[in-house]
Formats: sequence, C-alpha cells, structure tokens
Amino acid sequence: MSGEGINPLRIIRRRAPETGPIPVPPADPDHQRVAAVIPAKDEAARIAATVRAVRAIPYVDLVLVVDDGSEDDTQHLARSAGAVVVRHSHNRGKASAMETGAAVVAMRDIEDGPARLLLFVDADLGATAVNAAPLVPPVVTGRADLSIATLPKQSGAGGRGIVTGLARRAIQRATGWAPSQPLSGQRCMTRAAFDAATPLAHGWGVETGMTMDVLMQGFAVVEVPCDLRHRATGNDLAGQLHRAGQYRDVAMAIAARRFRHYKQKVTRDAAEPGPDLDQADTDGTLIDQGDGRTGDSTGDHPAPSGPQTPAPPQEPGRRSRSLRRAVESSRRRRSRPR
Repeated sequence: MSGEGINPLRIIRRRAPETGPIPVPPADPDHQRVAAVIPAKDEAARIAATVRAVRAIPYVDLVLVVDDGSEDDTQHLARSAGAVVVRHSHNRGKASAMETGAAVVAMRDIEDGPARLLLFVDADLGATAVNAAPLVPPVVTGRADLSIATLPKQSGAGGRGIVTGLARRAIQRATGWAPSQPLSGQRCMTRAAFDAATPLAHGWGVETGMTMDVLMQGFAVVEVPCDLRHRATGNDLAGQLHRAGQYRDVAMAIAARRFRHYKQKVTRDAAEPGPDLDQADTDGTLIDQGDGRTGDSTGDHPAPSGPQTPAPPQEPGRRSRSLRRAVESSRRRRSRPR
C-alpha cells in the first residue's frame, strides 16, 4: 500500500463511530502528546519510510528509533528521515529495545507535565505505518489504557496459527478475554500501563506477557483494526525457525506469569487466618463456643440427665500443652506451599 495521498485524519474518521469525535492535534505542550518508539534491527530498506509515515500521525511529536545492534545503515537513514536515534552496541532483543525507548521518552517528557503516550510500531511497516493512527484516540480519550492493532491477512504469511492459538488460550485462561491477534506488536498505551508490564517478557513473548500483565492489573485493553502491512514470514526454513523461536518465547512468558501468579496465591493463602479454634482457659479447660459440647452446660443447651461418670483426673496443664501442640501443628500445615 502506498503512503502517497494518505490523509491520517481521514483514516481516523473512518473509526469515528467506534472511537467518537476526533480531537484536533494539540499545539499546546500541556496537552497530551505521543512518542512513537520503533525498535529496529537491520531495517535499512524500510526504516526511512516508516519514520516519515509515523511522523504524520496526529499527536505524535517524538519519533524514537532504537537501533538494536544493526549491521547496516539503519541508524543513519532513520536520523535523516527525522527520527531521534539511540543505539545498542549489540543486539539485545525487542523487549530491551522497547524498554530503552520508553526510558528515553521519559527523560524527554516535560517535568511536572503529563507523560507521553507510547506508540510502539514495527520498523518494517514502511509507508503503511501511518495507518497506526486509529490506535491513538482510544487511549487519548481514556477509553482504554492499551490499544492493540489487528491487521488484515498478510500476503505470503506461512504460519498456521499455532503460536497465536497458544497465546490466545493463555490470555483467555488468565484474564477471561480472548484477543484475536495476541502477537500484534503495534500498540499504543499509557505510561502507567507500560510500567505495569515491566520488566517485559523476553524475545517474541513480549506482546503476550504485556497483555497478560496489563489485564491482570486491571487496565482496559481494546483491539483496533488497522490497515498495516509488514514483511511476512514465509514457510521456508528461516520462517519455520522464526516460528519455533516465537513458540519458545511465548511459552516461556506464559510459564513465568503462571508461576508468579502461583507464588502470589501461596503468599496470600499463608497470610489468611486459619479456622477458628476453641479457646482454652489458663488451665487448659476448653471454653464453650456455643455448641454445648465443651465446657460448662449452663448455656442454652440442657445438661444431660442421669448420673454422670466423673472425668478421670488429669495432670494440671496437660490439656494446655496438648492444645498448644495442636495449634502449632495447624499453623505449620497452613504455612506449607500448596
């Protein structure tokens, strides 16, 4: 899709029935602004077109390219197209590039002013990156804390949906919401939502982990259709290896969050008080809790009729020691991981 003749505002207005009135892009620095963060690795062929397209998105006043150890001319082409560029000396992965970008944006935010929204865009979108514009209004207006782009079917894609299905089922099991494209990397979010997802999951698991973290902490997430086109992964050996790496990273992100949730549950259970125990007097005699089975029979329950066999004498304090042992045993059982 060519970026020539595209009016970003017209693209947004197509979403008006769902996103409401479209505000005019602000000129006042006190108004909400958006920083576009573009992680890039060896994207010299497309990075300049991507940067120019993103600069045309309303609300975007900062385009930041994080060159993640590229061996080509990515950083120079991005800078020439108008982006601020920071560079990793070696490849550290997409999650690290996103965290670096967010940290640099925070340093450039106005002190005591509103934090910029973060718009994450893949470097290979080229001129179609301008069509990420519909992601911004739901977050600017407060209708969502995180908006995720859903893309049309990509030409040449060779995947069978195995990794997508894995991510979707995990998110649904953890949160009750089943996203249609859980692996989409085109996202707009508030600073608070981003902070809730850090540290980000490693590698290709970053999107799945982010969605789970944000939803499980009570933030609102929406999916927004966007006409974006990126370089598809084919069904050759390189494509299969790519998807194998995706599956590994997504599975690791899911497992890490399940384990963390389990640890939190164990901690909560250990902190909860155990079942009520019968109280005991100082000499170990159980005090009546209202069921008439222990202690005095002077309550609402009638005393048993007929001759009673006296209880055998017990050593003073013997029942107190027995009760203490029972209480300690109960506490130890509650403190064990389940």
